[in-house]
Amino acid sequence: MSDAVRWTIKVSRDTDLSLRSYLGAQGMKKGDLSRFVEEAVRWRVLDRTVQRLKDRNQDLPPEKLEALIDEAVAEARKGTRSAA
Repeated sequence: MSDAVRWTIKVSRDTDLSLRSYLGAQGMKKGDLSRFVEEAVRWRVLDRTVQRLKDRNQDLPPEKLEALIDEAVAEARKGTRSAA
């Protein structure tokens, strides 16, 4: 985290105690709080992105969705091979 920024956030006392107890039980130290929060935020952003995509594509027929996925994967693989 060389380009780290400082956040000021507020959480409930219960959340604070629960998280610190959890981290302590896992053998984590004070600095691990930042890593834990960063990982949690990344997972939450990914989860919301996936849910948004699922919602957007729910009316697509499975065959059409599969074709779009196959096309995107083929395009990504082509780009990866040409970059190498």
